[in-house]
Amino acid sequence: MKKILAISLLIFLLPRGAYALPVYKEVRQNYVKSDSLLLDRHGAPLHELRTDKDHRRMDWTALSDISPALKQAVIHAEDKNFYHHAGVDYAAISVSLFQSLLRQNTRGASTITMQLVSFLEPAIQPKKSRRSLQQKWLQMDAARDLEKKWTKEEIFEAYLNLVTFRSELQGVAAASRALFGKEPHGLNQTESAILAALIRSPNASYDSVFQRSSQIMISLNWPINSNELSGKIKQIFPGANTIQPRMAIAPHVAERLLKDKPKGSTVTCTLDSGLQRFALNSMASQLLALHGQNVSDGAVLVLDNKTGQVLAYATYSANDSNARYVDGIQAKRQAGSTLKPFLYALALDSRILTAASVLNDAPLDISVAGGLYQPHNYDSAYRGPVSVRVALASSLNVPAVLTLNLVGTEAFLNKLRMMGIKEISESGDFYGPSLALGSADVSLWELTNAYRTLANGGRWSEAVLTWEGPAVKNNKTILSAEAAFIVSDILSDREARSGTFGLENSLATKFRSAVKTGTSKDMRDNWCIGYSSQYTVGVWVGNYSGESMWNVSGVSGAAPVWHEMMDYLHRNKSDHKASPPSNVVKKEIASSLNPGKRQEEWFIRGTEPSGDVLVVKQYNEKIVYPPSGTIIALDPDIPQDLQKVFFISRTEDKELKWILNKSESIGTGKSIAWSPRAGKYNLELSDTGGKIIDSVSFEVRGDNQADQVENDTKQ
Repeated sequence: MKKILAISLLIFLLPRGAYALPVYKEVRQNYVKSDSLLLDRHGAPLHELRTDKDHRRMDWTALSDISPALKQAVIHAEDKNFYHHAGVDYAAISVSLFQSLLRQNTRGASTITMQLVSFLEPAIQPKKSRRSLQQKWLQMDAARDLEKKWTKEEIFEAYLNLVTFRSELQGVAAASRALFGKEPHGLNQTESAILAALIRSPNASYDSVFQRSSQIMISLNWPINSNELSGKIKQIFPGANTIQPRMAIAPHVAERLLKDKPKGSTVTCTLDSGLQRFALNSMASQLLALHGQNVSDGAVLVLDNKTGQVLAYATYSANDSNARYVDGIQAKRQAGSTLKPFLYALALDSRILTAASVLNDAPLDISVAGGLYQPHNYDSAYRGPVSVRVALASSLNVPAVLTLNLVGTEAFLNKLRMMGIKEISESGDFYGPSLALGSADVSLWELTNAYRTLANGGRWSEAVLTWEGPAVKNNKTILSAEAAFIVSDILSDREARSGTFGLENSLATKFRSAVKTGTSKDMRDNWCIGYSSQYTVGVWVGNYSGESMWNVSGVSGAAPVWHEMMDYLHRNKSDHKASPPSNVVKKEIASSLNPGKRQEEWFIRGTEPSGDVLVVKQYNEKIVYPPSGTIIALDPDIPQDLQKVFFISRTEDKELKWILNKSESIGTGKSIAWSPRAGKYNLELSDTGGKIIDSVSFEVRGDNQADQVENDTKQ
């Protein structure tokens, strides 16, 4: 009687609650699902990624898309008179109070509308396990107010989308997909009864859910299959109840672009979903073919040359657990021979080598800190004297080491850093001659975009995943257009690489393309990166664990995927032949390797053979030391007349002259000793006809201020 009296007093004495309850449209618009969505460049779904760690909510589900069986079961279990009351079921309240007086198990009297307003109004939510009498009255008052503004269909739809069914699962879509692996419209009577039973006690035990589900089905006169009912309930105890994303083909891009966005965001990226699927399928097929050779993982990156937009960003693993956690496109791996094109481009730009220069592919011993470094080719064979064209196209190792010695390790490292290859901060001594063969660690992202620099005539810009900001970011010239053209021509030369790879292989395409493979030490990494005029494609295969592959080369490992990707990209397109830059000339030369035979070769203007002398020198004359920009310090503890600096050139002519500051002739020969004086200097190397071959600037610092002033005046 006390409880009945208390309720009566509340009805007559408490004032009406004043709530700014939202309208249905506001609730629908403010609803935020727990998954964010990544769309491709055409608006097609690429990946669903959970970004709300507290709740699990899917897309808002319209009432018309919910199974009739579930709607019937929920109304029967929670609010039989839902369509006949105005928010409060007074008859149910009376029954509940009467059962309470008789100390029987009471049935809850909260209507669906009352439950919904408790979701919408925080003040009505219970602070402990149960609501106070005042909160109960306020809940009833708000429910009556809501019924005046919303239709029954809107109330029921919002309720089914906001109610918690189990644990973190909010809304019918999340519950249906997590517990039964289907959409809400496909729920049968058994499944509907289980979900209706869970509303009252979301974390109930198996026995409680089975008993309540059975009662609901019996009271609705639905047929019960106990084995089916038991099996359906057991599959959610103690299952993880995870929701598989409807689309999940770009996990690492989704993680990068969605993790800092608001919950439930939708972001559009530059990827093409069709190309992304093709890349994943191509890699899956190749890894299956390589399974017996201990290859488990791979990655594919496709860039648009002009814009830098990423069209495919695909990582695949034969071991599914690896693919989730390792981004094979950003992971650092040993570069192998893939750095050689940039090394030769630097040599061409420095006018040290031409494509026709001859390098000796023969056994080589180089003294390093740990002993002797002895580079050898992949097949352990040596070709003897070869042209730069053949050396690069056939990926010969000894000529690459010789080229690094010509250009300098520090200069090569600086060039790689300029092309966006990060974390190579050690000095040249750290890498030594092995840098020519790719001892530095790079990512597929960095390496593929560096090759895009060659495709764009030496212009580098950032690769991008979204359209935010300028179309091309940080565009800058890294290599000359001339060097980029000649290197690209070499990498597209099927005949020049035939000595190592043969004429018919996965590197040969029906359209013009330039391509390079690479394999790291102990076959841990396998690369194939190449480009046409429109696209650059990079492929890596190996093992995320770092295990070695078994007898897998660039042509047999990554190249087949690269070839498939390039064919797919050009399936409806033709690729045009690149036009040479104006400062590149083609000249017929005599071959020093095949006397009596002539061949055509591209040269940067000024490096081609002149006059009737058609045989190309081994390398161009150049000042090796000091490098331009060198600062030399005088030692105050050593008498000045005993201090010497050696000027060293790499030349074939012993009669070249050394000239300081345009006027002071200091000697003749490949190298000379010079007594340093404080000052700034310009050092030139000229032939007997007075033609300047090379020049550098350097500075000497010390205490001889008079010399410093004298030399500054001369300049």
